[in-house]
Amino acid sequence: MESDSDSSTSTEISDGWYDGVRQYDPVQSSLIPGLPDDITFFCLARVPRKYHAVLKCVSKRWRDLVSSEEWYLYRKKHHLEETWIYALCKDELDHLGCYVLDPNRLLSGWKRIQGLPGCCKRRRGMGFEVLGKRVYLIGGCGYIEDATNEAYCYDAGTNCWSEAARLPVARCYFACQAVDNKIFAIGGSDPGSSNLQSLDAYDPQTNCWNSHVDPNVLDDIEDSVVLDGKIYVRCGSSAVSSHVYAVAYEPSSGTWEQAAPDMVMGWRGPAIVVNGTLYVLNQTSGTQLIMWQKDTRQWISVRRFSSKWTRPPCRLVAIGEDILIIGKGLSTMVFSTKNAGKMDGIMLSSSFRGLNSDLEVINCRSIAV
Repeated sequence: MESDSDSSTSTEISDGWYDGVRQYDPVQSSLIPGLPDDITFFCLARVPRKYHAVLKCVSKRWRDLVSSEEWYLYRKKHHLEETWIYALCKDELDHLGCYVLDPNRLLSGWKRIQGLPGCCKRRRGMGFEVLGKRVYLIGGCGYIEDATNEAYCYDAGTNCWSEAARLPVARCYFACQAVDNKIFAIGGSDPGSSNLQSLDAYDPQTNCWNSHVDPNVLDDIEDSVVLDGKIYVRCGSSAVSSHVYAVAYEPSSGTWEQAAPDMVMGWRGPAIVVNGTLYVLNQTSGTQLIMWQKDTRQWISVRRFSSKWTRPPCRLVAIGEDILIIGKGLSTMVFSTKNAGKMDGIMLSSSFRGLNSDLEVINCRSIAV
């Protein structure tokens, strides 16, 4: 068992808690007979995430422990967490589904998450965002269904779906990003298909949304990304002009500013930020990963990929210094940015085919547990 300074550095909290771990009633049976529950917890918390489903099968107490908030917080505090990827996809019938991938076991492939609420399966324009160990599905609309304010939550610890706090305003096709442990839903369309000039902020501590009317919200939102603590929102380019326009919202001050035109010029595809650097996957002519260099204020090409492997349209998600490029059928390519931008660096990548299907990836996020 890996040793650390848990016992020597922790202090008693109160009310049955010790170093963030609940002290279980001694009258109850022990998690492991003959071993104090806190020691058992410290040992079990080091079991790799891929075995957590097995741990839950041992007993109800083990299941409750592995699914608990203190389990998640302890692993996070002691840097034991492992990151998995979650993807929202639609099939050829426009039915939605959620899938999960352990990036350390790429050959095991993507697994479908069961229990997606039936009312969500035909919706479009939903927000898909992560806070802590939970995935949120927010708003959306259908072919014959107006925009809704409903929200649902998937807990990666319990592997269960539940209803979440509803939006103050029904909306679909909006920008949805998480900053400072809050989810922001910006703009989009209301049930009357009118553009909404407002934003909603969800705080998990209060389980409530706060709504703000804001005339600075753009129409026709196409994409968004978080960079340097700001939410950058890009609108679609017009049919007459190829000009791309974007604004940046700073949640801490509630202020907006126009995004720099030279930066926005290269933002023509899914974007991701790794170590403070913005990467974009340009899919207009093949599949090319480019990066924005702040110091020289230039976009530079990082690498071109064969569309045979990326299977566009693709979405991006990051784990550490790696970017995962996820395309049709959940084909997945892992690309290391460690030497990106260095002429003499070796850039490593690997890929696997994914599922034999035409699933299209709508969005993807990561959760560390």
